[in-house]
Amino acid sequence: MTPLLRKFFGMNWLLFVAMMALLIFGCSAIYSASGQRDPELAGKWRDQVVFGVIGLIPFFIASLIDYKWVKWLGLPFYIAGLGLLVYTQFFGVDIYGTKGWVDLGFISIQSSQVAIASGIIVMALILAHLHKLHPVFRNPFMRLAITGIAGIIPCGLVLLQGDFGSAMVWIPVIAAMVLVGNIPFRYLTVIVLCGTMFLPYAFFFGLKEYQKKRITVQFEMLMGKKVDILGDAYSAHNNLLAIGSGGWDGKGFANKNTVNNKGFISNKTAINDFIFAVLAEEHGFRGSLMMMSGFLVMLLLCLFVAFYSRDMLGRLIVVGVLTLMLSHIFQNIGMNLLIMPITGIPLPLISYGGTFVVTVMSMLGLVQSVWIHRVDVEEEQVRPGQLEVDHLD
Repeated sequence: MTPLLRKFFGMNWLLFVAMMALLIFGCSAIYSASGQRDPELAGKWRDQVVFGVIGLIPFFIASLIDYKWVKWLGLPFYIAGLGLLVYTQFFGVDIYGTKGWVDLGFISIQSSQVAIASGIIVMALILAHLHKLHPVFRNPFMRLAITGIAGIIPCGLVLLQGDFGSAMVWIPVIAAMVLVGNIPFRYLTVIVLCGTMFLPYAFFFGLKEYQKKRITVQFEMLMGKKVDILGDAYSAHNNLLAIGSGGWDGKGFANKNTVNNKGFISNKTAINDFIFAVLAEEHGFRGSLMMMSGFLVMLLLCLFVAFYSRDMLGRLIVVGVLTLMLSHIFQNIGMNLLIMPITGIPLPLISYGGTFVVTVMSMLGLVQSVWIHRVDVEEEQVRPGQLEVDHLD
């Protein structure tokens, strides 16, 4: 058996099946959310199928190539991601108030998704290998500062584009990777306390008026206060109405009498940001629970792969990917359930969007690579007993 074929059969197939099941479920959800009410969006599910097929190419490439090669490709990829963010800032396309897309004519690329993928790789490299370059980098504060700078720069550029949701994802990703990257807990405690102290200043002086309103409306609704359901609270109210009316069984697949198909949820956001509300209404609590169980299986498998990683670099990459997906899942479902402010953030493998689907599948390919190469080839070739003899010598 050739080494490539051995790698192929050695993949974590349960993780692959979970990924594909969620992708297929997402395509059916997009069809149901758009095909019954808007002829212009009726073919979006076909586009999602194409995106999924395209995503399989980088998925298998990343899976079968040893992830150690990111040591040489990580920094160029990160610089390219920053360059794409800068280009988007000046020449990007504005969609829903967010200037975050680069129009290539035949396709639009969301630069923030490319940037966070490159950011995870370069932060993993910093935390895993920087201390080997010079003794000065063995100082935990030095590694923490460089990691923070590597994450804050693209996060700030995403904020300048007006994409508050994608910028929020950087915070848990950086925090999780730093926590796993052997940075003393006392440093993290100080950072959390300082960040909490500056939250009021960020709210009053850092957010735009409509962003503040999304947060205040959420608290007003939770406290039972009267809100404008035809204005600022329109989306939040109709999302809750759709989710609550689904009950246990839901109203059925492609039902024309749903809140969504009656036009109370925007036809464009119904296939990405608010797709969970559409799913909960059509498939009920039972269908929503099945989908979240699929996410749980995928995340637990990623955690399993992280534990079996052969080195710190692989572990950090997997933790970064896991935290990225968990943050998107929590924020997307949370904003539909009114436990998080409404931000434009997609649900992994479910929401419509080519850049994000391909990015997620590529990053899951890196997770597969960590699993496939969890044992060093050189280590496998050591003769039985050789390690023990060498140790004794």
